[in-house]
Amino acid sequence: MSSILTNTSAMVALQTLKTINMGLEKVQSEISTGKDISNAKDNSAIWAISKVMESDVNGFRAISDSLSLGESTVAVAQTASETIQELLGEIKAKIVAAQGENVDRTKLNNDVDALKNQITSVVSAAQFNGLNLVDGTTTTTNVLSSIDRDSTGAVTANYITVAGQNLGSGGYTAKSVFSGGTNTVVSAAGDTFVMSLDNGGGTDSVVIGNPTYSAGESISINIAGYNASYTVSANDIAVGNTPEDIIATNLKAQIESFNISGLSIAYDSAVPGQLTFTNSGSVDLTVTGQFGDDGSGGLAALSTIDATNAGTLAAQLITMESLISTAIDAAAVFGSVGNQIETQSTFVSKLTDSMRAGIGSLVDADMEEASAKLQALQVQQQLGIQALSIANQAPQNVLSLFR
Repeated sequence: MSSILTNTSAMVALQTLKTINMGLEKVQSEISTGKDISNAKDNSAIWAISKVMESDVNGFRAISDSLSLGESTVAVAQTASETIQELLGEIKAKIVAAQGENVDRTKLNNDVDALKNQITSVVSAAQFNGLNLVDGTTTTTNVLSSIDRDSTGAVTANYITVAGQNLGSGGYTAKSVFSGGTNTVVSAAGDTFVMSLDNGGGTDSVVIGNPTYSAGESISINIAGYNASYTVSANDIAVGNTPEDIIATNLKAQIESFNISGLSIAYDSAVPGQLTFTNSGSVDLTVTGQFGDDGSGGLAALSTIDATNAGTLAAQLITMESLISTAIDAAAVFGSVGNQIETQSTFVSKLTDSMRAGIGSLVDADMEEASAKLQALQVQQQLGIQALSIANQAPQNVLSLFR
């Protein structure tokens, strides 16, 4: 039924045009923003997920910065450790040269002192953004490495722990700890010794004394590449205890656990702290000992190196081996953790890219599809306007019949 009062055709055309315009507005928004879901009204669930993921991406950007800072700090410490190891090698060469008969030990010792000063300078300068990992001021530091979100949405932070390595050479006070047997060479200060054991029955002894220990001081013995060490505790030096016996028995047990072929160790409680080494194997063995001062740097024994002291040059060589080993171990620690940080940094970078791609697949618009829709809707809009115009003309034609 047609009516001159109610134009249903125009109403239908108008509603159709409104629907087309709404679709056109949405497509234009997709093209201008590049997003299919740009606000919560478009799809609240997907929008919420994308925003959570975007916050995680921002968090990983901060983690990437933290890893870069940590990587640089560790790299500085590693470079310092390697440089110190090289300088210690040069000092060792000077001590070797000083063992010759026709040498100027005073000049050699001047070179040794200069190298010592260079090591001190390297340790002091090895800081990045104020953090020094080799001077003993930092025990550990944490590098933010990840944020983990579980199924409940709870977030936890993970860290890579970097252990500081004390390569300081100050603060050392020697104590007269060792006295030797027939062929054992003990330093003038009594803080180091070196013992040579010929194969096939070589034997000698060393006595670990009690120079009045403090808690935290240590005694170490190195033999055939193995190192036994004991740190004195407050209980060891309590009234009534004999720390020299406690130290000797603990070191004996550690060395025996190494199962060095042909080596046997005898301990006689009648002579407190005495250890007797016998080498019945087929390879010559060298035994060295070192006192460790509590609170001093890892290279503290460097202060005892003196090329002019001809009587202790053999023992000083052993001390140098220990110091070089300390520097090598420090460089290895920093190298390992530096590699870990680098691997984590690469992972975080790839993870961030994957998360961005995931967010894009959720909310980004398909531009080819949106462009095609825009063209189609523009045509529909033109046709809708024409349809509305035609519908509006029909009542006017009817009214003209009554004029």
